[in-house]
Amino acid sequence: MRLILLGPPGAGKGTQAQHLVAKYGLVQLSTGDMLRAAVKAGTPLGHQVEDIMARGELCPDDAVVAIVGERIAQPDARKGFILDGFPRTVAQAEALDRMLAAQGLALDAVIELRVDEAVLIKRIENRIAETTARGHELRRDDNPQVLHRRLEAYRRQTAPLISYYRRRGVLRTVDGMAPITAVTAQIDAALSKPVKAAKRPARPSKRPAARPRLGKKSKPAKAIPAGKASRASRKRRAAGVAKRRASSRPARGSRTKAGRRRL
Repeated sequence: MRLILLGPPGAGKGTQAQHLVAKYGLVQLSTGDMLRAAVKAGTPLGHQVEDIMARGELCPDDAVVAIVGERIAQPDARKGFILDGFPRTVAQAEALDRMLAAQGLALDAVIELRVDEAVLIKRIENRIAETTARGHELRRDDNPQVLHRRLEAYRRQTAPLISYYRRRGVLRTVDGMAPITAVTAQIDAALSKPVKAAKRPARPSKRPAARPRLGKKSKPAKAIPAGKASRASRKRRAAGVAKRRASSRPARGSRTKAGRRRL
């Protein structure tokens, strides 16, 4: 199984990666750990990225892709791995696709931990306090100012990966604000269900639209000439007057007001 954990800094990717490593026997490949190890060892790559990491900025694509490519090619990673912190840009994602395709491999899933940034800042502050209380050394990028820059870089460069992997049908989104055990359960449930690839929008039909059916057209009434119209109206009026007069005459043989019988 080959997975990617996607989410802003402080979302809990490292914690969930440990669970996945234990459950599925995978190798966790954290680009942050690999780059910090290179800085500590004083390698040429470490010198190249030391100041960039201290400022909370993203390392150049070529440097990160190179270190990930070397790690994926190692024998233990052939059994399955989790990428934590990589890819961080669409260009890195495309480079990863090419690297995996060259080895006949492909990603099984991309887990997005969706969280609230205000809560993330609080988490980082708590982590700094706990680390200080234990007497451990803080990382150079463990401070609120650097975190704000990292969150801004995530929104600008890494968040587009959500759409990138959704289009490929491998994205699974879980609520990263839930308790750790609940997030773990969500991830396990998400990995047990295949994700359907996004449907393509239906192509518009090339046929012309059918014409609406109309009812039978009624024949227009014939126009009556003005002269004929006036004669017809006079005849109707005359017929009406004659009818009213006839109805007002008393019947033959009926009595008049004077009591005489009309003959």
